[in-house]
Amino acid sequence: MKYRTTSKKYKTCIHYDRAMEGLSATVLDIRHDSARTCPIMQVRFEDGRETLMLAPEGIMVGEVISFGKKGRISVGNVSDLGSIPEGTFVYNIENTPGDGGQFVRSAGTFATVVTQDTGKTVVQLPSKVMKTFNASCKASIGIVAGGGRREKPFVKAGKKHHLMRGRPTIYPRVNATAMNVVDHPFGGGGHDHAGRPTTVSRSTPPGRKVGHIAAKRTGRRR
Repeated sequence: MKYRTTSKKYKTCIHYDRAMEGLSATVLDIRHDSARTCPIMQVRFEDGRETLMLAPEGIMVGEVISFGKKGRISVGNVSDLGSIPEGTFVYNIENTPGDGGQFVRSAGTFATVVTQDTGKTVVQLPSKVMKTFNASCKASIGIVAGGGRREKPFVKAGKKHHLMRGRPTIYPRVNATAMNVVDHPFGGGGHDHAGRPTTVSRSTPPGRKVGHIAAKRTGRRR
């Protein structure tokens, strides 16, 4: 339990709900979530149900968004990738239809719909990698809110300390070779060194499976 994050700080698991297909929703509130880098919005659907979604840039309380309605291309709407025009910015993209959204969820990020094909959609991710998705995968229109948060420097360690205390992450993270021998396979010794090979087999037990796992090659590239 020593190296597990404080899961109680995760307020909610935000994913698409297929039961909301074809409905419209009103934005009730914009909230902060310590587990995320972006704000989240509380929305209420026509049938009275409420849920939380990742907030896009420019969304305001009182605006109406649609879920799964074709032909409605505006910020915050959720639609199939196959019905989104080329050049549109999208976020929170499903990897497979129905998984709820896996890609492009961090603050200030967006992907671009590049090409539409029969049953497939090519999207350029923030890393500039082109990825082909099933045209039935859901995605939200717009750019994830909260961009620019990294532009202001922390200046001092105390600011970073208070930021990370509110996040469900392990902080600070220490170099493995600087740990004690009971905390990591590379720990212990009179100075910082692994003390054993850093390349391990794929079948290595979990407690020892650290370093270069099943590396295809090692050594200096010539």
